[in-house]
Amino acid sequence: MSNFKKVNVTEDPRTELHDALGLTGAEVSINHLPAGASVPFVHSHKKNEEIYIILSGKGKASIDGEDVEIAKGDVVKISPEGKRQFFAADDSELSYACIQVKAGSIEGYTADDAVVY
Repeated sequence: MSNFKKVNVTEDPRTELHDALGLTGAEVSINHLPAGASVPFVHSHKKNEEIYIILSGKGKASIDGEDVEIAKGDVVKISPEGKRQFFAADDSELSYACIQVKAGSIEGYTADDAVVY
């Protein structure tokens, strides 16, 4: 039995890594919006916060009715209750990773959880 699994993420509109990798502690997706496109719905969560890492391109996130400009290198954390929707700019695609975890669930950080050999 192997202690790792590797997948290749292509330009698919959305890749759910919890399915592809068998994740058990977080939900992670890789998302690609073509220029001028958007996520087709507004959503929030009951328990999970989301961390969005902008991988390429630019656009905006509408969070609780406030437009937030986003571009490659930006990282945005949204609390569960935040109503969110993402939009690619008219002249740019937008690619991002979304990490979803239960708010308040972390019991330790890398330094506390690591085993050094």
